[in-house]
Amino acid sequence: MIEKIERSCDTGRVDAPLPPEMALACEVAGAAKAGRDEITLVVLGVLAGAFIALGAMFMTVVMTGAGDLPWGIARLLAGLVFSLGLVLVIVGGAELFTGDSLMIVAWASRRITIGSLLRAWSLVYVGNIGGAVGTAALVFLAGQYGVAGGQVGKTALAIASAKAGLPTGQLFFLAVLCNVLVCLAVWMSFGARSATDKIMVIVPPVTAFVAAGFEHSVANLYFLPYALAIKYWVGPEFWTAIGGSATDYAALNAVSAAHNIVVATIGNLVGGSLLVGAVYWFVYLRRR
Repeated sequence: MIEKIERSCDTGRVDAPLPPEMALACEVAGAAKAGRDEITLVVLGVLAGAFIALGAMFMTVVMTGAGDLPWGIARLLAGLVFSLGLVLVIVGGAELFTGDSLMIVAWASRRITIGSLLRAWSLVYVGNIGGAVGTAALVFLAGQYGVAGGQVGKTALAIASAKAGLPTGQLFFLAVLCNVLVCLAVWMSFGARSATDKIMVIVPPVTAFVAAGFEHSVANLYFLPYALAIKYWVGPEFWTAIGGSATDYAALNAVSAAHNIVVATIGNLVGGSLLVGAVYWFVYLRRR
């Protein structure tokens, strides 16, 4: 059966695979990921972290000045542009920890061991941290926070401050819901036959989670370090330009940022692996 799906992916057929075939493709992909060497997994993780960070940067720019729009419309626009990140990951090729929660399918089918699963998740996550935080550093050094009279930086501070102030329980469930949608986007990409197909199935779920205010751990690895750099390292001219001060963002600090990342990571893992990957394995692959 596995050989059949592997062959079907290479025959150039134009009809989209049905969910049972998508489940097998997900299983095969998970086994392939687990078999990659350490350097490859880390580098692909760095790329994914950077790609998600670029989507977050795009979202920050677009949200700047969008306060005059109805709240829902502004959030819709934010979600649409943030989708760039996952489009780059899936179409461009990279390894994202949240999407790789679906590797649970390969483990449940006994294609990989728990050790190889945890190894892959850990290496990819390390790469994601490097890519997202590194991109945040580059954007900060580029002085992008000063664009539009400092309003882009002010938007970045507002986004991160809201995330840093979330209570643990709410943050956890926002993260669970987030990765349900992210993993559904990745799941549907297994049924795509072209780059256009992939983009079309990725954008709606990603737009939905951003518009709803759900929490994505890798995106927050950009939002929070970037805002912290602005809060602590910009000059007084920035604060004069936006008419504020660092004390206006008391909730945003290293401890609250770390709390957000840890809880969001756990919630993302639960949402993606248990509520999407394990469910689809149970429906389509358990009898095998």
